[in-house]
Amino acid sequence: MVTRRPPAARPTGRFVPSSGVDPKDAKRRYPKIQAALDQAGGQPRTALRHENPFELLIATILSAQCTDEAVNRVTPALFSRFPTPAALAAADLPIVENLVRSTGFFRQKAKAIVAAAGGIVERFGGEVPRRIDDLVTLHGVARKTANVVLSNCWPRPASDHGIFVDTHVRRVSQRLALTAEEDPEKIERDLQALVPETRWADFPHQLIELGRGPCNAKKPRHAPCPLLPWCPTGRQAT
Repeated sequence: MVTRRPPAARPTGRFVPSSGVDPKDAKRRYPKIQAALDQAGGQPRTALRHENPFELLIATILSAQCTDEAVNRVTPALFSRFPTPAALAAADLPIVENLVRSTGFFRQKAKAIVAAAGGIVERFGGEVPRRIDDLVTLHGVARKTANVVLSNCWPRPASDHGIFVDTHVRRVSQRLALTAEEDPEKIERDLQALVPETRWADFPHQLIELGRGPCNAKKPRHAPCPLLPWCPTGRQAT
């Protein structure tokens, strides 16, 4: 009796190339991808302006469904008025809503940042915690936000952050056939299996820079992409 292998899993991620994802091939290509990203240069850190972990936490919450540029326009006035977790926790909600109005969904965001500040004061002595399990207990803070804060403020081994996955990281890692997943936490696990811990802070920022440049969502420009030799999506299109 001949035992048939089950058919290979079809790509599930929106931007996964038709060739699918081979984990062994992804592992083979990753060092070349990382070297090309490093050679391309750029600043592998968040574009959200901040002076301390508290400011980055609040700015990251505000950045949901909003550009970093829009957040950077409102945070100077917000942090001038409420410079500490204690000050923001005690703020009048209508004042906060008015300050963050232009970021969209301002009522929900105002409630989230005031509540998050309150949690920092009440449970963590006014200091942003350095553990993911603690950060995600704060209102409005999911794993992606926690990873952004920790990887920028306390890169490993100073904290236990993973690899944060936003829309750019998801799109670019799928096009590179590093993951076939759509769920951010599953994408994170796939990337962590490829990327050394020492690069977990830099790597997602490097993908974001690529995603804002040649690997944009609607019309990716494959020819100028520094990763073209190792990108199945780009090779299929050229």
